[in-house]
Amino acid sequence: MTSYASSSDSSRCDVERLARRRAGAKMGWYIHAFVYVLVNLGLVTISAANGRSWAMYPLMGWGLGLLIHGAVVWFIAPGGGFYDRLVERERRALGGQDRG
Repeated sequence: MTSYASSSDSSRCDVERLARRRAGAKMGWYIHAFVYVLVNLGLVTISAANGRSWAMYPLMGWGLGLLIHGAVVWFIAPGGGFYDRLVERERRALGGQDRG
């Protein structure tokens, strides 16, 4: 009975660790997005005040970085939906092994 309890505690710790890791990654993306909007609003303001349109270049470049960061955090990272589907597909391909 003790081995079952420790196994259960171990899996709870693993779930807690993964949940904290995913929450931290998502919080990092939200901070990245907030800074992106704030800085680019400033750059667009400066660009417009000078009658030029150079602000679109940092907007597009940084926007691509933010898009890639978001794809990794929301779709590809361990524990994400896309990642889980890929793992399940590989399990089925390797002989239908069950989780755990």
